[in-house]
Formats: sequence, structure tokens, C-alpha cells
Amino acid sequence: MANKTLFSSLKSVLPRTDTRNEAGGRAYRLSPKHALAQLAATGCFNGTYYAAAESQLDELRDLIDQVDDNVFLAKLAVYARQRAFMKDMPAALLCVLSTRDTELTHRVFDRVVDNGRVLRTLFQMVRSGQFGRKSLSSSLQRAFRRWLNEASVSRLLSASIGHDPSLRDVLRLARPVPKDNERRALFGWLAGREVEKWAPATETDLPEEVQALIAYRQADSAEAQALILGSLSVRWDLLADAAKGPLVWKAIARQMGPQALRMNLNTLVRHDVFAGGPAGREMVDYVAGRIADAGQIRRSRQFPYQYLAAYLNASDEVPRKIKQALHKAAEVACGNIPEMPGPVVIGVDASGSMSCPVTGYRGRGATSKVRCVDVAALFAAAVLRRNPDSVVVPYDTRAYPVRVDPADSILSVAERLAQFGGGGTDCSVPIRTANTNYRNRRFAGVVLVSDTESWVYRSRALAYGTRGATGVMTEWQKFVKNQMRLGGHDIPAPKLVCIDLQPYTTTQAPDREDILNIGGFSDAVFDVVAAFLAGDTGRFVAEVEAVDL
Repeated sequence: MANKTLFSSLKSVLPRTDTRNEAGGRAYRLSPKHALAQLAATGCFNGTYYAAAESQLDELRDLIDQVDDNVFLAKLAVYARQRAFMKDMPAALLCVLSTRDTELTHRVFDRVVDNGRVLRTLFQMVRSGQFGRKSLSSSLQRAFRRWLNEASVSRLLSASIGHDPSLRDVLRLARPVPKDNERRALFGWLAGREVEKWAPATETDLPEEVQALIAYRQADSAEAQALILGSLSVRWDLLADAAKGPLVWKAIARQMGPQALRMNLNTLVRHDVFAGGPAGREMVDYVAGRIADAGQIRRSRQFPYQYLAAYLNASDEVPRKIKQALHKAAEVACGNIPEMPGPVVIGVDASGSMSCPVTGYRGRGATSKVRCVDVAALFAAAVLRRNPDSVVVPYDTRAYPVRVDPADSILSVAERLAQFGGGGTDCSVPIRTANTNYRNRRFAGVVLVSDTESWVYRSRALAYGTRGATGVMTEWQKFVKNQMRLGGHDIPAPKLVCIDLQPYTTTQAPDREDILNIGGFSDAVFDVVAAFLAGDTGRFVAEVEAVDL
């Protein structure tokens, strides 16, 4: 008889690994399209735990060269912006597309460049020369000119916030032809030139919003500024530099929307918005009420991740009532998360590499406080809130026991889950735990939230898997076999979902009918996971290809 260790029937069906991941562990290589989609949905061109920003850029260019499909590139740029809510990657993809297919570039330009921040990023990418272009081509210049002429006044004013490059730089290179005197005067004002130089426009041709903004900036007292603010509706960033004290800042706060309030709590504290006796307490009540407005949260489909970011970034000086409002808002936002078709096992990677900021390491003061482990823990807590019979397994090279109090808020649960671990990574641990401790429970599947950089295993046999398979595939095979033993037709066949939070291009379990690999940490991931567990056979790449151009 042949060697049973090598040729047993169960082991022979497991796929052999074909590469190693950034941590040196055995892994499966994603297809070029899938790998490119993974980068587009997670990459921020910043350093990560295992990769420098430069290597991420090199990887992106290499994958783009391998994907000779301009339609896919266009769809991916739209997907990355509209579904994954990325900023830099969509601009990079659009920059590449402009060198390949001008017609497709114009078709998706406005869907990718949906605000001034992305417009300036695209301009920066063009000037860098990193994607085969060093200046605006005539075609790309037409797209910039169209955007600048068709954008609303408020959108252009918002685009003027920021520098390196600034909107002034964009205007001076794109040189849009104004469609009327108002737009001519506005371009002149935004470009920092005397209005008269863009004849025949005059200051009286400037839009009313701009004239009011100029008057606000030139006002000589806080009372005068506060009076002007009553009829001025522009982004708070345009008002901040000229604001004359707490009185004006309180008026600015009342003009902010719920999202702006949530994102700028520390700024309001620095400007004494919550100080000053009864007036300060009134502002605390106002801001807390706006943030926790259940109707607004449901209408705008806000998800818990946004409240977690605000909670983690809030300074100690932010009033407790406002922090409690963030907890309440996250609870309401859980109602926007789809219910899974049955209980699931959720693996929360708490290894050392998950301490990396989810958007990578940036310059001093710009690195996010939200770590990969925070996002993984929040995902688990949110799913658990909607699916209370699910099991959460925090892990690194071993599973950590955890009991979740139903009375705890979702942000408190996420905070607890994120405190475990810190060691190496063995992504097979949650599935092995289910196989050992929950053998007699029926699950809809397993969801692993990780950076997929698995490299440590219990033994040499698991390290190399069976015939070169990963530990995840070895344990998943056992999990499926056990679920089939339990029977029951009320829950579909179990599925494995691997959510990668970082811009790496390998996986611990290759795509197949019962396995889905998806990249990203946007709220759209919840819907994709729920649909797949319910029987939708769509793939991550298929999600991108389904974008309608």
C-alpha cells in the first residue's frame, strides 16, 4: 500500500499552497484581478506592519500591468470610491485609465471624482509621474475643466480646503474657460488673483455665498461674525481660521451636520464650545442630541465603524454625555447591519500585526488611532448584536476565552475584544476551536477578520498543512465534514469568509464555492458577507464586475 500519510483521501483534496505571505507563512496567491481589487479596497499608500508604502505602489503598478482589461479598471475605480469609500486608490486607477482609454475615463470621471479632495489627489497623482503621465493631457484637461465648470459653488469652496496641491494649483494648470461672469469671478477669487485680471468679471459678480464669506472674514467682532453666520451656509472648515472666539464657534457648531460634529469633537473642545456655564451645557445637549438622532442615523445608513473612530479619537476633555451619545448612536447603527442566515463563528485576529493603524502609518499627527484589531473587534461585536447565538473567538496563536455581557454597549464590547492577544498569527485557531468546543452546534459558517498574515502553527504538520495546504484549509475541511454530520436543512451549507483588512495579495483559503475572500473595512462588507452566507455565490471580483458603467 502507498504511504497513507501522503495519500489519504481527505487530505488529497486540499489545495497546495503556491506562495508565501509577507510574514513568511505558506499562503495562496490571489488572481491578478482579485489582488488588484484587494489593494484598491484597502490600500492607502501608507506603510503597514509588513509592507512599506513604496512596495505597495510597486505591487499596484505590477498588478495593473497584469490586468489588461480597461473596463475592469474603470469599474474597480468606481467600486473603490463608491462602495469601499477609498480616496487615493480610485484616483490612482483613474490616472492609469487616462493613459489607456480616454472614452472610459470620461464615462467614470465624475463618479470617481465626486469631491474636491479626490480631484486634488488625482491632480497630485498626475504630476508625480508615477503612472506614466506627468501633466494633464488634452483629454484629461477637458475632464478637469468640465468638473470645475459644473461643480456647485459650495463644492468648489469645499475643494479649496487643503494644499499640496491646492485648488489654486489645479485651476492654474487646468485653465478652465468660465461659462459666465459669476464663474469667471469665482475662478479668479479661488486662484488668488485680483478679480479684475479675469475681465470682465468684478467683485459684484461673485456668488452670494462668496461675498458673505468675505464679509464674515473681514468682520471686526465676534457678534458681527455670528450675525453673518445666520445667512451663510458653507463648510465649517472655511470659517475656522477667522472665527473670533467661543461665541462664533458655538454658531459654527450649530451649522455642522451630525457627521461633521462627530468627526470634530476635539476641535470643539479646543475652542471652548462646551464651556461657559449654561450656554456650554446647552451646547453639550445639542451636540449629543444631534449625534444620537436615531432617525438621522437610519436615514443616512450610518454604521458602527464611524462611531468607533470618533470614540477612539475623542480626547478626555470631551464631555461624558457626548461620549455616551456615541455609544447610543453605535447601537442604533447596528440596525443598519443585515442579519446573518444563522449563527456564525467570528475569528477576531488579535495578533501583533493587527496593532497597525487600519489606514497605515502616515506622517506625525496624521496616523489614525483606529487599528486593524479595533475594526475586527467592532465587526464581531456588530454581528453578535444582530446574531446573538454567534460565537466570537479572539486569537493570535491560541484562542482567548471571552464572555460578552448583553448589557454592554457595542463600543464597549469592541474595546474588550481588542485587548486580547499581541503574539504571532495562526488563522486556523477559530476554526479549530469550533471543531473542538462546538462540535454539536450548527453554524452558517465562519468569518475570519484578519490581515491574513498567518505564519505560526501548533506543529510542523499544521505549519505545512496536508500536502502543502494551510492550517486554515485543514481545519475548514474538518469543520465542513462535522457540519454535514449534524445535518439540518434550515441553514445553508456552511461558508468561510476571509476578510482582509490590509493591502496584501495572498490568502489562507483560496476562493471556491464555499469560500469567499474579500478586502476592505468599509460598511459595505456587512452586506456582502450576509449575502454570501445566505447562498449568494457572488465573488469579490464579481462584485466589482457588476458595477454598471
